[in-house]
Amino acid sequence: MSVVVRNHLRAEREIVDALAGFGVATVHEAQARTGLLDPALRPVWSGAHIAGTAVTVSVPPADNWMLHVAVEQCREGDVLVVAPTSPSSAGYFGELIATAVAARGVRGLVIDAGCRDIAELRQMGFPVWARHISAFGTVKETLGDVNTPIVCAGQRIAPGDVIVADDDGVVVVPRYEAATVLAASQAREEREAVVRKRYAGGELSLDVNSMRERLAAKGLTYVDQEPTGDH
Repeated sequence: MSVVVRNHLRAEREIVDALAGFGVATVHEAQARTGLLDPALRPVWSGAHIAGTAVTVSVPPADNWMLHVAVEQCREGDVLVVAPTSPSSAGYFGELIATAVAARGVRGLVIDAGCRDIAELRQMGFPVWARHISAFGTVKETLGDVNTPIVCAGQRIAPGDVIVADDDGVVVVPRYEAATVLAASQAREEREAVVRKRYAGGELSLDVNSMRERLAAKGLTYVDQEPTGDH
């Protein structure tokens, strides 16, 4: 049986918007190096950076019917997250559906399949992270699910989880962990600001990060080359 879950819980907007201030790499590291989607998912145009709450869509291969169903469930601040039930490179999403979801305040799309109309999406400023860019068309014949937990690009994503995406990729933060991950991201950013200043002042990362003793314990040795008189 296919299902559409309405009025699902979402991560708090203030937390989501605060996480938008951090890059994917920072958020991924802050939550113990977890949550990163397959790096094969790439932005279809560079420079976008978003955070939003997931509206999840499970779709059959080469069939985008459920994306049209999902539009009705979208709210301002959401991100559509789409996973096919088996691998598909079809172009599920293009400029027309982007226009529909953008009108509802959707911040972007993450899809473990294909996307098309790239020039139009860039012109619209609608961000998409996709596994494929493909003009191959889809049909509307088979049902799927909206707002049920899915596995997208190797990560379990539940409706209402936080999605952060930029040029480095896509990371998911579970809704119930969002506040903790935000605090960890803020702490990591503060530490990196201090380190960045010391690097800019000419200090070596070996000393800033106290690496020398650990390297020696692993067996690293330094040998000076003796002069030979050769020119």
